[in-house]
Amino acid sequence: MPKPIRIAILGVSGRMGQMLVRAVAENQKVMLVGVTERPGHDWIGKDIGIMTSGKQNGIIVSDKPINVFVNTDAVIDFTSPEATVAHSILSAQARIIHVIGTTGFSKEQIKKIEIASQHAIIIRAGNMSLGINMLTQLTKQVSAALDDQYDIEIVEMHHNKKLDAPSGTALMLGGAAAKGRQISLNNPSSQSIFDKKSERARGEIGFASIRGGDVVGEHDVIFSAPGERIVLRHIATDRMIFARGAIKAAIWGIKMDPGNYDMIDVLGLTK
Repeated sequence: MPKPIRIAILGVSGRMGQMLVRAVAENQKVMLVGVTERPGHDWIGKDIGIMTSGKQNGIIVSDKPINVFVNTDAVIDFTSPEATVAHSILSAQARIIHVIGTTGFSKEQIKKIEIASQHAIIIRAGNMSLGINMLTQLTKQVSAALDDQYDIEIVEMHHNKKLDAPSGTALMLGGAAAKGRQISLNNPSSQSIFDKKSERARGEIGFASIRGGDVVGEHDVIFSAPGERIVLRHIATDRMIFARGAIKAAIWGIKMDPGNYDMIDVLGLTK
């Protein structure tokens, strides 16, 4: 049996970070070798096993990513845009796999990550689940088949603590719809979603964001024309699907050359 792939988790105290600790422990193809948190965090210097499950595992939470990167094959990153960009530079220096689940990047930040992918295997996706990536491909295909008589509206709902709107997944779906129609997508800001404008221009791709409770993630892509609607939907009920998808991406990345990849590549779906 091949040696397990050495995994480090960045931003380990977060909801996804803790899920990833569990998911790595469940997967015999990988092993946890390092975890990080931002400087000053309460978990720094503590055993991650104690902090997440009450059982010591000898892996200490570090605030020095550079020390973690040199002893790993892949890092999984659900942190913040600023932190992820800094991590991508370290990934390029270490020539390792950088799996990015962080969302909310600016165009300038994405460019910096793309530069890092010249030396690192960067796998970045707004959503790591198999179902959502299938939905993305379906959205592109349906959008390509229908003309702009069909309005496209993307509706997403998440828990009330989510910071970015629209979600990274909603933007991924919007991008797929735009590619299907061979048009450019003008990403909305959180303000433009909730403004008083209600009339849509012909062919425009609209977004709506809803926040409440502990919703993991629900996404609808709605194609509306006079007399009919087509609704494509994905509902996530367990965040472990994202953690398992991120680990799948890290395992897939071992055999790849440096480059900029996404979950469509990982899953072998036709772009």
